[in-house]
Amino acid sequence: MHLPVLFNEALRELLIKPDGIYLDCTFGRGGHSKGILDQLGEKGQLLAFDRDLDAINSEFAQELLKDSRFQLEHCCFSQLQAQLEKRGWLGKVDGILMDFGVSSPQLDNAERGFSFMSDGPLDMRMDCSSGLSAADWLATVSEQDLVQVLFDYGEERFARRVANAVVTQRVEQRLETTKQFADLVVEAIPFKEKHKHPATRSFQAVRIAVNSELEEIKTVLELAVNALNSGGRMVAISFHSLEDRIVKRFIRDESRGKYNPTKLPMQAAELAAIRLNKCGKTIKASAEELQTNPRARSAVMRVAERK
Repeated sequence: MHLPVLFNEALRELLIKPDGIYLDCTFGRGGHSKGILDQLGEKGQLLAFDRDLDAINSEFAQELLKDSRFQLEHCCFSQLQAQLEKRGWLGKVDGILMDFGVSSPQLDNAERGFSFMSDGPLDMRMDCSSGLSAADWLATVSEQDLVQVLFDYGEERFARRVANAVVTQRVEQRLETTKQFADLVVEAIPFKEKHKHPATRSFQAVRIAVNSELEEIKTVLELAVNALNSGGRMVAISFHSLEDRIVKRFIRDESRGKYNPTKLPMQAAELAAIRLNKCGKTIKASAEELQTNPRARSAVMRVAERK
């Protein structure tokens, strides 16, 4: 079994009860789901999601589905409430695990188009069965919108140069491969960072835009609060600052209500607006885990409990 990032920490923070109901919002290779199932009793239930059909159809997923306590759905984060409503689980969930970002299998498969390290189709969709590919999106996005995406989602300081290069290039020839896009970005950026490929930020930005990743995160955090029962926990793992900032602010806002230091003590209505309790400090991968999985170095876990 593949051990995912922060495996032991995630299971510990979920406070798994043998007869509880749990959600794994990103099945991936199934490591977290298997770990949760191993701690559930006969009456426990686990529902997992994934946008990626490769994950849904994997051999490991099909093996886990033989367990009557386990269900797996092909859907995105924003469909969480609909999935719970049809099971009668809304407000009854004991723990929700959210693992954001792109998975190792997606990065390692050149055909998926997530990486500039090897040439492949410029796709980048987490769900290849719907939506625009990165090639389609880059062929139609306006220069102004592309600048904004590169700056906001990639924090690319040369966003205008890259966007102009894309718009100029597509007049002559459509960008179809990861190599074409990476080479174009390298050519457009005048200064190179040490130990960082020039296309890193642009690939991240386009991937986030194509998959509406940040919007999905904002939506699922809100839905997760409504899904949890009192004392239920949400555990969120982020892999870059944009994701983590959203999680951090959401937990902060939901755990302190509409705080106004000039109006103390807080009124009953303000106290009622507090829906979460923040649990401890941020959690990062141990030195031991980093030795076996260097990609875990950017992972940040935050935990909150439903009031």
